[in-house]
Formats: sequence, structure tokens, C-alpha cells
Amino acid sequence: MEGQFRGTGVALVTPFKKDQTIDFEAFRRLVDHLIKSGVEYLVPLGTTGETVTISKEERREIFPFVAEATARRVPLVAGIGGNNTAEIIHGFGYYDLKGYQAILSVSPYYNKPSQEGIYQHYRALGAASPLPIILYNVPSRTGSNITAETTLRIARDFPLIIGIKEASGNFDQVETIIRNRPKGFLVISGDDAITLPLVALGGDGVISVVANAFPVDFAEMTRLCLKGDFAAARPLHYKLVEIIHTLFEEGSPSGIKAYLSEMGLSENTFRLPVVPVSEKLHQKIRDLIRKYR
Repeated sequence: MEGQFRGTGVALVTPFKKDQTIDFEAFRRLVDHLIKSGVEYLVPLGTTGETVTISKEERREIFPFVAEATARRVPLVAGIGGNNTAEIIHGFGYYDLKGYQAILSVSPYYNKPSQEGIYQHYRALGAASPLPIILYNVPSRTGSNITAETTLRIARDFPLIIGIKEASGNFDQVETIIRNRPKGFLVISGDDAITLPLVALGGDGVISVVANAFPVDFAEMTRLCLKGDFAAARPLHYKLVEIIHTLFEEGSPSGIKAYLSEMGLSENTFRLPVVPVSEKLHQKIRDLIRKYR
């Protein structure tokens, strides 16, 4: 299990048509493009997939669709999270997870649980899940942080919880987790821009946004980092870092869909309250694509 999720996972966008229905044809093209570009695994219906505006019925369709489109060529991680523990547990049985190897489950948002509440939440998920679970700590979105102490407590107590996607941006916290984690517990970057230093500290790779649009270079950079060849990885990091910053300048996934629309991989279409980037930023994105090429 540890080896399946070392490297670059891609937090897939959910392509929409202009009428805001799901564009399954574009979805299939994107999946195929990413696999052929050499990424290690795919993660549908995470934050980048605009999951909060996708209905349960649509999610029930997306999970098996991505599994069929992937055809076992790479591992799959299903994004199933939320702030209602009982509803997430219900989802484990409600969604068809054939072809998936793990679940990514974000720490509960909005209700801002205590550290004990976070621990008990994952305890309940770990007892009910049909698949191994990767925690997702993203305080900028959830309004609360999973501390290093809570992460390590969960990692030691629940063998089915196999890793964490860390997007706190707190390197002291990341170092503490990596230094004290149980054997085999994965620490995965949740922030593209800090993948290189996080792997240098002993991390295991990334679940990436930018790799939707630039999978070849970003996946190669991550592999070089995991081999310890940072001299070869650094030029790729610096080649991509300006692009990475634009992804979040006016919110994600608005930035990445602007890139994908310019590349002919997806419409620049969203469901409210997410909207396209401004024309000023979109022009900057066009210029960066030309520079990159």
C-alpha cells in the first residue's frame, strides 16, 4: 500500500459542459492524458473536483465512471469527506468503490471540532471504512488544524489510516509527523509549491492540482525528489512555481480550469459560488503557457 501512493497523485478537476452538467467525454480525455503522462495515481472528487456542488447522485455516477476510464492502469483514491461523520460512513456503502485502493477524507470543516473530536471522527471512519484512509489536513479551507500530536495519535491507533495529505504549510508540524510517524505512514504534500522541500524532509510525494495541466514535468520532478536527485529536480520546480502561484491567485479550481481550457482539455465552466478567473489573470495564464512551451 505504501508504494502505491508514493509519487504524484492528481486531484482531478470535474469537467463541466457550458450548461454545467458533467462533461464525461472531457473527463475521460483528462484521465487518459494523465495516465499516459506518467502520474502515479488519481484522486476524483476532492476539493479540486468541486465536490461540494456535486450531488450525491452525481458522485455515485462519477466514482464508477473514473474506475472504468482508468481500467486499473493506476491506483485510485476516492474523495469522501465532510463534516457529518454519520453521513460519510453511509457514503462508504452508498458509493460504488470497486477499482479503488483508498479513500481521501478531509478533516471536518465549518463545525471546527476539537482535537478530540477530530480523533473520534477518524476513529469512527477507520472502524467503518471498506478501504484504507488518507487524512486530509487543509486548515485554510476547514477552519481547523489537525495537530501533529493528533495525526500521530490517529496513525498509531488505527492501522487502516495509512497517511495524511498535509496542506497546513507548517513545516514544524510536518517535520514532527515525519520524524515520529509509525513505519509505513505516508506524509503527502497538499501544496504543489512545497512538494520539493517536503520530500526533502522525508515526505512521500504529492496530491497535486497543477499536474492536471502539467503532468509530465511535475511527476518527473517528484520522482527525482524521491530518488534524492534534487539538483535535477530544482529546474523543474522553478519552471513550474510561477504557474503554481497563479492557480490559487483567485481561488482554486478557477485557476487550473483556466489552464485546462486553454489546452483544450476542459471547458472553463463552474458551479456557483465558484466563478472563472478575471480576464487579467486569464491573460497572465495564456502568457505563462506560451512561456512554458
